[in-house]
Amino acid sequence: MLPTEAAWQPIAFGALIREIGKVPWSLREETRAPGQGEIQARARARGLPEVRWPPGWPAHSYSVVPLRAVLHAFDEGRGKELTLALYEREFAEGVALDDPDVIVETAEAVGLDGPRLRAVLQEPEIKQRLRVATEEAMRRGVTGVPTIAVGDELFWGDDRLEDAARALAA
Repeated sequence: MLPTEAAWQPIAFGALIREIGKVPWSLREETRAPGQGEIQARARARGLPEVRWPPGWPAHSYSVVPLRAVLHAFDEGRGKELTLALYEREFAEGVALDDPDVIVETAEAVGLDGPRLRAVLQEPEIKQRLRVATEEAMRRGVTGVPTIAVGDELFWGDDRLEDAARALAA
C-alpha cells in the first residue's frame, strides 16, 4: 500500500501505553468488539484472511518475546518475514504469541536458527534494544501501533495507512 519500503521497528506497546497512561480500544470492554469488527471489515476489504483473535487477546496473550525475536530476525535479514509469519499465526490462525515455543517454531519456519533465537531472547542486549526503541517511539509521540512516521507526521492505525501512503507520495 505504501509507495516505498517502510523501515519496521518493533516496540513494546504494553510498556508504551503504561508509560503514557493510555487505555487502548482493545482493552476497554465497550470498544473492543466494535474495534474488532472494524478491523475484520478492513481485512476483508483488503483481501486478507479472516481475522481470528487469539484466546485472551489482547491483555492475556501479550508478550515482548515476539518483539525481541523480530529484532533478532532483522539482524539476520529475516525481520519482515518473521513479522508477517507471526501476524499470520496470531491473527489468521488465532494462536497467541505468549509461548516462546510458538515464536521459535515460527522463526524456524522462516529460516532462523531456533536454538540461537532461544539464547538471544534472554540476552540483556536484546531487551535493552527493545526498551530503547520503545523510549524513542514515546519521544516521537507514538501512541498506538501500527504507526507510520512520514517526517515528523505520525499516522496511527491500520485505518490510516492510505493517509500515510498519500503523504509519502506527496
